[in-house]
Amino acid sequence: MATRRIISTEKTILDKDDDINVDQQQSSSTAPAVPMDVILKLLAFTFAMVVMPLGSYFVTVNTIFQGNSTYAGGLAAIVANVVLIGYVIVAMNEDQSEQLEAKKKAGKKE
Repeated sequence: MATRRIISTEKTILDKDDDINVDQQQSSSTAPAVPMDVILKLLAFTFAMVVMPLGSYFVTVNTIFQGNSTYAGGLAAIVANVVLIGYVIVAMNEDQSEQLEAKKKAGKKE
C-alpha cells in the first residue's frame, strides 16, 4: 500500500513536461544569442593569445636572447598580458558604445 495509483484524469509527470515544452517552443526565437562581431573578436583574440606568446618566445630565444629561455619566457608572458589587456579594452569600449546608442535612442524618443 506504499505505492500510489495513477488516476486516469491526473496528468503524469511526463504529461506535465510535454505541456511545458509546447509553451517554450512557441515562444522561442531563432535569432543568435550573441552577435557575430562579438564572436569574431573573441576568436581573433583567442588566436592571438595562442600564437603571439609562442611566436615571440621562439623568435626571440635564439635571436635576441642568444639561447636564454628565461628572458624569452618572460617576454612571452608580457606579450600574453598585452593581448589580455587589449581584449579587456576592446570589450569595455564595445560595452560603452552600446550604452551610448541606447542613450541616443532614448533621447530621440523624448
